[in-house]
Amino acid sequence: MILANNVFNHLWQSTLFAVVAGLLTLALRTNRAQQRHWLWLAASVKFLIPFSLLVGIGSNLGWTAARPIALPGLYFAMEEISQPFRQPETHVVSGTAAPTALANLASLLPVLLLCVWFCGCAAVLIFWWMRWRRVSTAVRAALPFRNGRVLEALRRLERIAGIEKRIDVVSSKSRLEPGVFGILRPVLWLPAGISERLSDAQLEAILAHELCHIRRRDNLAATVHMVVEAIFWFHPLVWWLGARLVEERERACDEEVLRQGSDPEVYAGSLLKVCQFYLESPLVCAAGVTGSDLKKRIEEIMTRRIAVKLDFGRKLLVAAMGMAAVAGPIAIGLMQAPQSVAQPQPAVAVLPAFELASVRPNRSGDSSSRFNTGNGSIHSANVSLRDLIKWAYSVKDYQVVGPDWLSSQKFDIVAKAPPSDTDDQLMPMLQALLAKRFTLAIHRETKERAVYALVAGKNGPSLHEVEAGPEHSSGARGSLSGQKMSMSQLADSLSRHVDLPVLNTTGIEGVFNIELKWAPDEDNANGPSIFTALQEQLGLKLEQRKGPMEFVVVDHAERVPTEN
Repeated sequence: MILANNVFNHLWQSTLFAVVAGLLTLALRTNRAQQRHWLWLAASVKFLIPFSLLVGIGSNLGWTAARPIALPGLYFAMEEISQPFRQPETHVVSGTAAPTALANLASLLPVLLLCVWFCGCAAVLIFWWMRWRRVSTAVRAALPFRNGRVLEALRRLERIAGIEKRIDVVSSKSRLEPGVFGILRPVLWLPAGISERLSDAQLEAILAHELCHIRRRDNLAATVHMVVEAIFWFHPLVWWLGARLVEERERACDEEVLRQGSDPEVYAGSLLKVCQFYLESPLVCAAGVTGSDLKKRIEEIMTRRIAVKLDFGRKLLVAAMGMAAVAGPIAIGLMQAPQSVAQPQPAVAVLPAFELASVRPNRSGDSSSRFNTGNGSIHSANVSLRDLIKWAYSVKDYQVVGPDWLSSQKFDIVAKAPPSDTDDQLMPMLQALLAKRFTLAIHRETKERAVYALVAGKNGPSLHEVEAGPEHSSGARGSLSGQKMSMSQLADSLSRHVDLPVLNTTGIEGVFNIELKWAPDEDNANGPSIFTALQEQLGLKLEQRKGPMEFVVVDHAERVPTEN
Protein backbone atom coordinates (compact mmCIF):
# COMPACT_ATOMS: atom_id res chain seq x y z
CA MET A 1 0.00 0.00 0.00
CA ILE A 2 2.85 2.36 0.85
CA LEU A 3 4.52 1.63 -2.52
CA ALA A 4 1.24 2.29 -4.36
CA ASN A 5 0.82 5.59 -2.51
CA ASN A 6 4.36 6.62 -3.46
CA VAL A 7 3.73 5.75 -7.13
CA PHE A 8 0.44 7.70 -7.20
CA ASN A 9 2.10 10.68 -5.51
CA HIS A 10 4.92 10.63 -8.07
CA LEU A 11 2.47 10.46 -10.98
CA TRP A 12 0.44 13.31 -9.52
CA GLN A 13 3.53 15.47 -8.95
CA SER A 14 4.85 14.79 -12.47
CA THR A 15 1.46 15.49 -14.02
CA LEU A 16 1.14 18.76 -12.11
CA PHE A 17 4.67 19.72 -13.18
CA ALA A 18 3.76 19.04 -16.83
CA VAL A 19 0.61 21.19 -16.51
CA VAL A 20 2.69 24.07 -15.12
CA ALA A 21 5.20 23.60 -17.96
CA GLY A 22 2.33 23.72 -20.43
CA LEU A 23 1.09 27.00 -18.98
CA LEU A 24 4.60 28.40 -19.31
CA THR A 25 4.77 27.38 -22.98
CA LEU A 26 1.54 29.32 -23.55
CA ALA A 27 3.20 32.36 -21.98
CA LEU A 28 6.17 31.82 -24.35
CA ARG A 29 4.14 31.07 -27.50
CA THR A 30 5.60 34.11 -29.30
CA ASN A 31 9.15 33.22 -28.30
CA ARG A 32 11.56 30.78 -29.84
CA ALA A 33 10.52 27.14 -30.14
CA GLN A 34 13.82 26.07 -28.58
CA GLN A 35 12.73 27.53 -25.23
CA ARG A 36 9.39 25.73 -25.32
CA HIS A 37 11.18 22.51 -26.27
CA TRP A 38 13.33 22.76 -23.15
CA LEU A 39 10.22 23.23 -20.99
CA TRP A 40 8.57 20.11 -22.42
CA LEU A 41 11.81 18.19 -22.00
CA ALA A 42 11.99 19.25 -18.34
CA ALA A 43 8.42 18.00 -17.88
CA SER A 44 9.45 14.67 -19.41
CA VAL A 45 12.58 14.29 -17.26
CA LYS A 46 10.50 15.05 -14.15
CA PHE A 47 8.85 11.62 -14.59
CA LEU A 48 12.28 10.07 -13.98
CA ILE A 49 13.09 12.20 -10.90
CA PRO A 50 10.68 11.84 -7.97
CA PHE A 51 10.33 14.84 -5.69
CA SER A 52 10.99 12.46 -2.80
CA LEU A 53 14.64 12.40 -3.92
CA LEU A 54 14.88 16.18 -3.45
CA VAL A 55 12.94 15.91 -0.19
CA GLY A 56 15.51 13.37 1.01
CA ILE A 57 18.34 15.73 0.09
CA GLY A 58 16.65 18.49 2.10
CA SER A 59 16.11 16.13 5.02
CA ASN A 60 19.80 15.20 5.06
CA LEU A 61 20.78 18.86 4.91
CA GLY A 62 18.83 19.26 8.12
CA TRP A 63 21.48 17.24 9.95
CA THR A 64 24.16 19.85 9.45
CA ALA A 65 22.29 23.03 8.66
CA ALA A 66 20.72 25.25 11.25
CA ARG A 67 17.15 24.30 12.04
CA PRO A 68 14.81 26.24 9.74
CA ILE A 69 11.96 28.28 11.08
CA ALA A 70 9.02 26.26 9.81
CA LEU A 71 5.60 27.73 9.16
CA PRO A 72 3.27 24.84 10.09
CA GLY A 73 0.38 25.99 7.92
CA LEU A 74 2.58 26.44 4.85
CA TYR A 75 4.35 23.15 5.47
CA PHE A 76 1.17 21.08 5.73
CA ALA A 77 -0.34 22.87 2.70
CA MET A 78 2.76 22.00 0.64
CA GLU A 79 2.64 18.40 1.86
CA GLU A 80 -1.07 18.04 1.05
CA ILE A 81 -0.56 19.36 -2.49
CA SER A 82 2.58 17.34 -3.20
CA GLN A 83 1.37 14.07 -1.65
CA PRO A 84 -2.44 13.82 -1.97
CA PHE A 85 -2.29 10.01 -2.00
CA ARG A 86 -0.24 9.59 1.15
CA GLN A 87 -1.71 7.47 3.91
CA PRO A 88 -4.08 9.51 6.10
CA GLU A 89 -2.48 10.59 9.32
CA THR A 90 -5.48 9.52 11.40
CA HIS A 91 -7.76 6.61 10.84
CA VAL A 92 -9.43 4.06 13.02
CA VAL A 93 -8.00 0.58 12.67
CA SER A 94 -10.89 -1.76 12.12
CA GLY A 95 -10.83 -4.97 14.01
CA THR A 96 -13.11 -6.83 11.63
CA ALA A 97 -11.16 -9.41 9.69
CA ALA A 98 -11.58 -9.26 5.93
CA PRO A 99 -12.90 -12.35 4.14
CA THR A 100 -10.11 -14.70 3.17
CA ALA A 101 -10.90 -14.53 -0.56
CA LEU A 102 -10.80 -10.73 -0.58
CA ALA A 103 -7.60 -10.73 1.45
CA ASN A 104 -5.95 -13.12 -1.01
CA LEU A 105 -7.12 -11.01 -3.96
CA ALA A 106 -5.77 -7.86 -2.32
CA SER A 107 -2.40 -9.53 -1.78
CA LEU A 108 -2.27 -10.66 -5.43
CA LEU A 109 -3.32 -7.30 -6.89
CA PRO A 110 0.15 -5.66 -6.70
CA VAL A 111 1.68 -8.70 -8.44
CA LEU A 112 -0.97 -8.60 -11.17
CA LEU A 113 -0.47 -4.88 -11.72
CA LEU A 114 3.29 -5.39 -11.88
CA CYS A 115 2.83 -8.10 -14.51
CA VAL A 116 0.56 -5.84 -16.58
CA TRP A 117 3.09 -3.00 -16.34
CA PHE A 118 5.95 -5.31 -17.32
CA CYS A 119 4.04 -6.62 -20.36
CA GLY A 120 3.21 -3.10 -21.51
CA CYS A 121 6.80 -1.93 -21.04
CA ALA A 122 8.13 -4.97 -22.93
CA ALA A 123 5.68 -4.39 -25.78
CA VAL A 124 6.79 -0.75 -26.16
CA LEU A 125 10.47 -1.71 -26.10
CA ILE A 126 9.99 -4.51 -28.67
CA PHE A 127 8.05 -2.17 -30.96
CA TRP A 128 10.85 0.41 -30.85
CA TRP A 129 13.56 -2.22 -31.21
CA MET A 130 11.95 -3.45 -34.43
CA ARG A 131 11.85 0.10 -35.81
CA TRP A 132 15.41 0.80 -34.66
CA ARG A 133 16.58 -2.39 -36.35
CA ARG A 134 14.92 -1.27 -39.59
CA VAL A 135 16.76 2.07 -39.58
CA SER A 136 20.01 0.51 -38.36
CA THR A 137 19.96 -2.02 -41.18
CA ALA A 138 19.43 0.73 -43.73
CA VAL A 139 22.32 2.80 -42.33
CA ARG A 140 24.73 -0.16 -42.24
CA ALA A 141 23.93 -0.96 -45.87
CA ALA A 142 24.45 2.67 -46.94
CA LEU A 143 27.53 3.87 -48.82
CA PRO A 144 29.55 6.86 -47.56
CA PHE A 145 29.84 10.02 -49.65
CA ARG A 146 33.48 10.48 -50.70
CA ASN A 147 33.03 13.61 -52.80
CA GLY A 148 30.48 15.58 -54.78
CA ARG A 149 28.11 18.48 -54.17
CA VAL A 150 26.47 16.85 -51.11
CA LEU A 151 29.75 16.51 -49.24
CA GLU A 152 30.93 19.97 -50.30
CA ALA A 153 27.68 21.58 -49.13
CA LEU A 154 27.82 19.70 -45.80
CA ARG A 155 31.41 20.76 -45.06
CA ARG A 156 30.59 24.38 -45.89
CA LEU A 157 27.61 24.36 -43.55
CA GLU A 158 29.71 22.74 -40.81
CA ARG A 159 32.17 25.62 -40.99
CA ILE A 160 29.35 28.18 -40.85
CA ALA A 161 27.78 26.42 -37.85
CA GLY A 162 31.14 26.10 -36.05
CA ILE A 163 31.06 22.28 -35.96
CA GLU A 164 34.68 21.13 -35.60
CA LYS A 165 34.11 17.37 -35.72
CA ARG A 166 33.15 16.29 -39.22
CA ILE A 167 29.85 14.48 -39.60
CA ASP A 168 29.77 11.23 -41.56
CA VAL A 169 27.20 11.25 -44.38
CA VAL A 170 25.98 8.14 -46.18
CA SER A 171 23.71 7.37 -49.13
CA SER A 172 20.93 4.84 -48.42
CA LYS A 173 18.89 2.87 -50.93
CA SER A 174 15.88 2.93 -48.60
CA ARG A 175 13.00 5.35 -49.12
CA LEU A 176 13.44 6.85 -45.65
CA GLU A 177 13.66 10.63 -45.52
CA PRO A 178 16.99 12.37 -44.71
CA GLY A 179 17.77 11.97 -41.04
CA VAL A 180 20.34 11.67 -38.26
CA PHE A 181 21.05 8.25 -36.73
CA GLY A 182 23.03 7.80 -33.51
CA ILE A 183 23.69 9.80 -30.35
CA LEU A 184 27.41 9.74 -29.51
CA ARG A 185 28.59 9.47 -33.12
CA PRO A 186 25.68 10.70 -35.25
CA VAL A 187 25.55 9.73 -38.91
CA LEU A 188 23.66 11.77 -41.49
CA TRP A 189 21.93 9.59 -44.04
CA LEU A 190 20.42 10.73 -47.31
CA PRO A 191 18.29 8.61 -49.62
CA ALA A 192 20.04 7.75 -52.88
CA GLY A 193 19.21 10.14 -55.70
CA ILE A 194 18.01 12.98 -53.49
CA SER A 195 20.59 15.37 -54.91
CA GLU A 196 19.02 14.94 -58.38
CA ARG A 197 15.58 15.91 -57.06
CA LEU A 198 16.70 19.01 -55.11
CA SER A 199 18.37 22.19 -56.22
CA ASP A 200 21.55 23.35 -54.55
CA ALA A 201 19.63 25.80 -52.33
CA GLN A 202 17.07 23.16 -51.36
CA LEU A 203 19.78 20.59 -50.61
CA GLU A 204 21.62 23.06 -48.37
CA ALA A 205 18.38 23.86 -46.51
CA ILE A 206 17.80 20.15 -45.80
CA LEU A 207 21.40 19.66 -44.67
CA ALA A 208 21.20 22.76 -42.45
CA HIS A 209 18.05 21.35 -40.85
CA GLU A 210 19.78 18.06 -40.00
CA LEU A 211 22.91 19.80 -38.68
CA CYS A 212 20.63 21.77 -36.39
CA HIS A 213 19.33 18.46 -34.96
CA ILE A 214 22.92 17.35 -34.36
CA ARG A 215 23.95 20.59 -32.61
CA ARG A 216 20.88 20.48 -30.39
CA ARG A 217 21.41 16.78 -29.56
CA ASP A 218 17.78 16.12 -30.38
CA ASN A 219 18.36 12.37 -30.67
CA LEU A 220 19.54 12.27 -27.05
CA ALA A 221 16.52 14.25 -25.85
CA ALA A 222 14.19 11.96 -27.83
CA THR A 223 15.85 8.86 -26.36
CA VAL A 224 15.35 10.16 -22.84
CA HIS A 225 11.67 10.65 -23.53
CA MET A 226 11.43 7.19 -25.09
CA VAL A 227 12.63 5.82 -21.73
CA VAL A 228 9.87 7.83 -20.04
CA GLU A 229 7.29 6.43 -22.47
CA ALA A 230 8.50 2.86 -21.89
CA ILE A 231 8.26 3.17 -18.09
CA PHE A 232 5.06 5.21 -17.97
CA TRP A 233 3.38 3.75 -21.07
CA PHE A 234 0.03 3.70 -19.26
CA HIS A 235 -0.02 7.49 -18.74
CA PRO A 236 -1.55 9.32 -21.76
CA LEU A 237 0.27 12.51 -20.83
CA VAL A 238 3.72 11.12 -21.65
CA TRP A 239 2.63 10.32 -25.22
CA TRP A 240 1.16 13.79 -25.58
CA LEU A 241 4.45 15.21 -24.29
CA GLY A 242 6.30 13.21 -26.96
CA ALA A 243 4.24 14.83 -29.69
CA ARG A 244 4.95 18.30 -28.24
CA LEU A 245 8.69 17.57 -28.12
CA VAL A 246 8.77 16.55 -31.80
CA GLU A 247 6.66 19.55 -32.74
CA GLU A 248 8.87 22.10 -30.98
CA ARG A 249 12.18 20.55 -32.03
CA GLU A 250 11.17 20.71 -35.71
CA ARG A 251 9.99 24.30 -35.31
CA ALA A 252 13.26 25.16 -33.57
CA CYS A 253 15.24 23.74 -36.51
CA ASP A 254 12.99 25.58 -38.99
CA GLU A 255 13.65 28.86 -37.17
CA GLU A 256 17.39 28.20 -37.15
CA VAL A 257 17.49 27.41 -40.88
CA LEU A 258 15.65 30.66 -41.68
CA ARG A 259 17.96 32.63 -39.36
CA GLN A 260 20.93 31.30 -41.32
CA GLY A 261 19.54 33.00 -44.43
CA SER A 262 17.64 30.30 -46.30
CA ASP A 263 14.85 31.59 -48.49
CA PRO A 264 11.46 30.60 -46.96
CA GLU A 265 10.01 29.57 -50.31
CA VAL A 266 13.03 27.44 -51.16
CA TYR A 267 13.07 25.83 -47.74
CA ALA A 268 9.32 25.09 -47.81
CA GLY A 269 9.71 23.60 -51.28
CA SER A 270 12.50 21.31 -50.13
CA LEU A 271 10.32 19.97 -47.29
CA LEU A 272 7.45 19.32 -49.67
CA LYS A 273 9.68 17.45 -52.12
CA VAL A 274 11.09 15.26 -49.35
CA CYS A 275 7.55 14.53 -48.21
CA GLN A 276 6.55 13.72 -51.81
CA PHE A 277 9.28 11.19 -52.54
CA TYR A 278 10.32 9.73 -49.17
CA LEU A 279 8.87 8.17 -46.00
CA GLU A 280 8.96 9.77 -42.56
CA SER A 281 11.54 8.43 -40.10
CA PRO A 282 9.98 5.64 -37.98
CA LEU A 283 12.03 6.61 -34.91
CA VAL A 284 11.73 9.86 -32.97
CA CYS A 285 15.34 9.37 -31.84
CA ALA A 286 16.42 9.41 -35.50
CA ALA A 287 15.51 13.00 -36.31
CA GLY A 288 14.31 13.68 -39.85
CA VAL A 289 12.83 16.74 -41.57
CA THR A 290 9.11 16.07 -42.04
CA GLY A 291 8.05 15.41 -38.45
CA SER A 292 5.17 17.15 -36.65
CA ASP A 293 2.31 18.98 -38.45
CA LEU A 294 3.96 19.69 -41.81
CA LYS A 295 1.10 21.87 -43.06
CA LYS A 296 1.32 24.14 -40.05
CA ARG A 297 5.13 24.28 -40.34
CA ILE A 298 4.90 25.32 -44.01
CA GLU A 299 2.43 28.09 -43.12
CA GLU A 300 4.77 29.41 -40.40
CA ILE A 301 7.76 29.25 -42.74
CA MET A 302 5.99 31.08 -45.55
CA THR A 303 4.56 33.80 -43.27
CA ARG A 304 8.07 34.35 -41.88
CA ARG A 305 6.77 34.39 -38.35
CA ILE A 306 9.55 35.93 -36.28
CA ALA A 307 10.13 34.39 -32.86
CA VAL A 308 11.46 36.86 -30.31
CA LYS A 309 13.98 36.26 -27.58
CA LEU A 310 12.90 36.06 -23.97
CA ASP A 311 12.52 39.46 -22.38
CA PHE A 312 13.54 40.09 -18.77
CA GLY A 313 10.06 39.41 -17.39
CA ARG A 314 9.73 36.03 -19.06
CA LYS A 315 13.29 35.06 -18.09
CA LEU A 316 12.43 35.90 -14.49
CA LEU A 317 9.23 33.83 -14.69
CA VAL A 318 11.00 30.75 -16.07
CA ALA A 319 13.84 31.09 -13.54
CA ALA A 320 11.37 31.45 -10.64
CA MET A 321 9.42 28.37 -11.68
CA GLY A 322 12.60 26.34 -12.09
CA MET A 323 13.88 27.38 -8.68
CA ALA A 324 10.50 26.60 -7.09
CA ALA A 325 10.47 23.12 -8.65
CA VAL A 326 13.87 22.33 -7.10
CA ALA A 327 13.80 24.41 -3.91
CA GLY A 328 10.22 23.49 -2.93
CA PRO A 329 10.83 19.76 -2.27
CA ILE A 330 14.17 20.54 -0.60
CA ALA A 331 12.35 23.00 1.69
CA ILE A 332 9.86 20.28 2.61
CA GLY A 333 12.79 17.99 3.42
CA LEU A 334 14.35 20.65 5.64
CA MET A 335 11.05 21.02 7.50
CA GLN A 336 10.90 17.24 7.96
CA ALA A 337 14.53 17.02 9.10
CA PRO A 338 14.91 15.44 12.55
CA GLN A 339 15.41 17.94 15.32
CA SER A 340 18.69 16.55 16.54
CA VAL A 341 21.48 17.69 18.74
CA ALA A 342 24.40 18.72 16.56
CA GLN A 343 27.09 16.95 18.57
CA PRO A 344 26.99 13.67 20.51
CA GLN A 345 26.48 14.28 24.21
CA PRO A 346 28.41 11.90 26.41
CA ALA A 347 26.45 10.80 29.45
CA VAL A 348 29.29 11.28 31.95
CA ALA A 349 28.87 14.90 32.95
CA VAL A 350 28.11 15.44 36.66
CA LEU A 351 26.17 12.18 37.00
CA PRO A 352 26.12 10.31 40.31
CA ALA A 353 28.05 7.05 40.46
CA PHE A 354 27.56 3.67 42.10
CA GLU A 355 29.55 2.90 45.23
CA LEU A 356 30.54 -0.44 43.71
CA ALA A 357 30.05 -1.76 40.17
CA SER A 358 31.12 -4.81 38.19
CA VAL A 359 30.67 -5.30 34.44
CA ARG A 360 31.65 -8.59 32.80
CA PRO A 361 30.91 -10.12 29.36
CA ASN A 362 28.57 -13.13 29.41
CA ARG A 363 29.53 -15.80 26.90
CA SER A 364 27.21 -18.54 28.11
CA GLY A 365 25.06 -18.43 24.98
CA ASP A 366 21.97 -18.80 27.17
CA SER A 367 18.78 -17.27 25.76
CA SER A 368 17.33 -16.28 29.14
CA SER A 369 18.24 -13.05 30.90
CA ARG A 370 17.57 -11.38 34.24
CA PHE A 371 17.42 -7.73 35.28
CA ASN A 372 16.47 -6.86 38.87
CA THR A 373 16.59 -3.61 40.81
CA GLY A 374 15.82 -2.78 44.43
CA ASN A 375 17.42 -1.71 47.70
CA GLY A 376 19.73 0.62 45.83
CA SER A 377 21.27 -2.07 43.63
CA ILE A 378 21.13 -3.58 40.14
CA HIS A 379 21.63 -7.30 39.56
CA SER A 380 21.52 -8.38 35.91
CA ALA A 381 22.65 -11.50 34.10
CA ASN A 382 23.00 -12.13 30.38
CA VAL A 383 21.52 -8.76 29.37
CA SER A 384 22.37 -6.83 26.20
CA LEU A 385 23.72 -3.30 26.06
CA ARG A 386 20.49 -2.31 24.28
CA ASP A 387 18.46 -3.50 27.31
CA LEU A 388 20.71 -1.54 29.65
CA ILE A 389 20.32 1.61 27.53
CA LYS A 390 16.53 1.15 27.49
CA TRP A 391 16.36 1.03 31.28
CA ALA A 392 18.96 3.74 31.88
CA TYR A 393 17.21 6.24 29.58
CA SER A 394 13.63 5.00 30.17
CA VAL A 395 12.87 4.27 26.50
CA LYS A 396 11.43 1.35 24.55
CA ASP A 397 13.33 -1.04 22.32
CA TYR A 398 12.20 0.69 19.12
CA GLN A 399 13.49 4.02 20.47
CA VAL A 400 17.12 2.84 20.58
CA VAL A 401 19.00 3.35 17.30
CA GLY A 402 22.42 1.74 17.01
CA PRO A 403 24.47 -1.16 15.62
CA ASP A 404 23.13 -4.73 15.67
CA TRP A 405 25.67 -5.95 18.22
CA LEU A 406 23.92 -3.88 20.91
CA SER A 407 21.38 -6.72 21.06
CA SER A 408 23.63 -9.72 20.37
CA GLN A 409 26.42 -9.28 22.94
CA LYS A 410 25.47 -9.96 26.57
CA PHE A 411 26.85 -8.82 29.91
CA ASP A 412 26.52 -9.43 33.65
CA ILE A 413 26.29 -6.32 35.82
CA VAL A 414 26.23 -5.91 39.58
CA ALA A 415 26.05 -2.33 40.85
CA LYS A 416 25.38 -1.08 44.39
CA ALA A 417 24.34 2.27 45.80
CA PRO A 418 22.88 3.31 49.17
CA PRO A 419 19.85 1.07 49.98
CA SER A 420 17.58 4.12 50.17
CA ASP A 421 18.14 5.04 46.49
CA THR A 422 15.12 4.50 44.24
CA ASP A 423 15.05 3.29 40.65
CA ASP A 424 14.77 6.90 39.49
CA GLN A 425 18.05 7.62 41.27
CA LEU A 426 19.70 4.49 39.87
CA MET A 427 19.00 5.43 36.24
CA PRO A 428 21.53 8.33 36.00
CA MET A 429 24.06 6.15 37.84
CA LEU A 430 23.65 3.45 35.19
CA GLN A 431 24.05 6.12 32.49
CA ALA A 432 27.36 7.15 34.04
CA LEU A 433 28.45 3.52 34.34
CA LEU A 434 27.72 2.80 30.68
CA ALA A 435 29.58 5.95 29.62
CA LYS A 436 32.60 4.96 31.70
CA ARG A 437 32.85 1.23 30.97
CA PHE A 438 31.53 1.16 27.36
CA THR A 439 32.58 4.71 26.36
CA LEU A 440 28.93 5.14 25.46
CA ALA A 441 28.03 8.40 23.70
CA ILE A 442 24.47 9.13 22.65
CA HIS A 443 22.29 11.93 21.41
CA ARG A 444 18.52 12.30 21.28
CA GLU A 445 16.41 12.93 18.20
CA THR A 446 12.73 13.64 17.69
CA LYS A 447 11.18 12.29 14.50
CA GLU A 448 7.71 12.05 13.05
CA ARG A 449 6.69 8.42 12.70
CA ALA A 450 3.60 6.25 12.48
CA VAL A 451 2.16 5.24 15.88
CA TYR A 452 -1.04 3.93 17.39
CA ALA A 453 -2.83 6.33 19.69
CA LEU A 454 -4.78 4.69 22.53
CA VAL A 455 -8.06 6.61 22.85
CA ALA A 456 -11.46 6.10 24.45
CA GLY A 457 -14.06 4.33 22.31
CA LYS A 458 -17.26 5.86 21.00
CA ASN A 459 -19.30 4.75 24.03
CA GLY A 460 -16.58 5.49 26.57
CA PRO A 461 -14.19 3.13 28.39
CA SER A 462 -15.37 0.02 30.20
CA LEU A 463 -12.93 0.23 33.09
CA HIS A 464 -13.27 -0.05 36.85
CA GLU A 465 -10.81 2.02 38.84
CA VAL A 466 -9.03 0.39 41.79
CA GLU A 467 -6.83 1.68 44.58
CA ALA A 468 -3.26 2.50 43.70
CA GLY A 469 -0.59 -0.03 44.54
CA PRO A 470 2.23 -2.07 43.04
CA GLU A 471 1.53 -2.80 39.39
CA HIS A 472 1.71 -6.36 38.09
CA SER A 473 1.10 -7.54 34.56
CA SER A 474 1.56 -10.66 32.52
CA GLY A 475 1.00 -11.50 28.91
CA ALA A 476 0.83 -14.57 26.75
CA ARG A 477 -0.10 -15.29 23.17
CA GLY A 478 -3.51 -13.71 22.70
CA SER A 479 -3.96 -12.41 26.23
CA LEU A 480 -2.98 -9.54 28.51
CA SER A 481 -3.63 -9.42 32.23
CA GLY A 482 -2.71 -6.64 34.63
CA GLN A 483 -3.47 -5.43 38.12
CA LYS A 484 -3.37 -1.77 39.06
CA MET A 485 -2.27 -0.74 35.56
CA SER A 486 -2.34 2.85 34.37
CA MET A 487 -3.27 3.73 30.81
CA SER A 488 0.38 4.47 30.04
CA GLN A 489 1.36 1.00 31.27
CA LEU A 490 -1.42 -0.53 29.20
CA ALA A 491 -0.16 1.33 26.11
CA ASP A 492 3.36 0.01 26.77
CA SER A 493 2.03 -3.54 27.06
CA LEU A 494 -0.01 -3.23 23.86
CA SER A 495 3.09 -2.07 21.99
CA ARG A 496 4.47 -5.58 22.33
CA HIS A 497 1.47 -7.09 20.53
CA VAL A 498 0.94 -4.75 17.55
CA ASP A 499 3.11 -3.61 14.69
CA LEU A 500 3.57 0.02 15.81
CA PRO A 501 4.34 1.80 19.10
CA VAL A 502 1.27 2.67 21.18
CA LEU A 503 1.02 6.07 22.86
CA ASN A 504 -1.46 6.83 25.62
CA THR A 505 -3.67 9.73 24.57
CA THR A 506 -6.78 8.75 26.57
CA GLY A 507 -6.34 11.41 29.24
CA ILE A 508 -7.67 8.83 31.74
CA GLU A 509 -6.10 9.00 35.21
CA GLY A 510 -5.97 6.26 37.84
CA VAL A 511 -5.15 2.56 37.76
CA PHE A 512 -7.30 -0.39 36.70
CA ASN A 513 -7.40 -4.16 36.64
CA ILE A 514 -7.14 -5.24 33.01
CA GLU A 515 -8.19 -8.49 31.33
CA LEU A 516 -7.91 -8.63 27.54
CA LYS A 517 -8.17 -11.69 25.30
CA TRP A 518 -8.00 -11.86 21.50
CA ALA A 519 -7.11 -14.21 18.68
CA PRO A 520 -3.64 -13.74 17.15
CA ASP A 521 -3.51 -12.73 13.49
CA GLU A 522 -3.24 -16.26 12.15
CA ASP A 523 -6.25 -17.33 14.26
CA ASN A 524 -8.57 -14.37 13.55
CA ALA A 525 -11.23 -16.73 12.19
CA ASN A 526 -11.61 -18.19 15.70
CA GLY A 527 -11.97 -14.92 17.58
CA PRO A 528 -11.64 -11.14 17.55
CA SER A 529 -8.46 -9.33 16.63
CA ILE A 530 -6.68 -7.31 19.28
CA PHE A 531 -8.25 -4.12 17.87
CA THR A 532 -11.79 -5.51 18.10
CA ALA A 533 -11.18 -7.06 21.53
CA LEU A 534 -9.87 -3.74 22.85
CA GLN A 535 -13.08 -1.98 21.75
CA GLU A 536 -15.50 -4.68 22.90
CA GLN A 537 -13.85 -5.63 26.20
CA LEU A 538 -12.33 -2.35 27.44
CA GLY A 539 -14.15 0.35 25.47
CA LEU A 540 -10.83 1.60 24.05
CA LYS A 541 -9.49 1.72 20.52
CA LEU A 542 -6.30 2.28 18.57
CA GLU A 543 -6.02 5.01 15.95
CA GLN A 544 -3.07 5.14 13.58
CA ARG A 545 -1.46 8.55 13.47
CA LYS A 546 1.81 10.31 12.83
CA GLY A 547 3.31 11.70 15.97
CA PRO A 548 6.60 12.96 17.37
CA MET A 549 8.74 10.32 19.02
CA GLU A 550 12.07 10.68 20.76
CA PHE A 551 14.90 8.33 19.90
CA VAL A 552 18.18 7.60 21.64
CA VAL A 553 20.88 7.34 18.95
CA VAL A 554 24.08 5.56 19.88
CA ASP A 555 27.00 7.51 18.43
CA HIS A 556 29.73 5.35 19.94
CA ALA A 557 30.05 2.28 22.15
CA GLU A 558 32.85 -0.21 22.77
CA ARG A 559 32.10 -3.90 22.40
CA VAL A 560 34.41 -4.82 25.27
CA PRO A 561 33.91 -2.94 28.57
CA THR A 562 36.90 -1.55 30.39
CA GLU A 563 38.20 -3.44 33.38
CA ASN A 564 36.41 -3.13 36.72
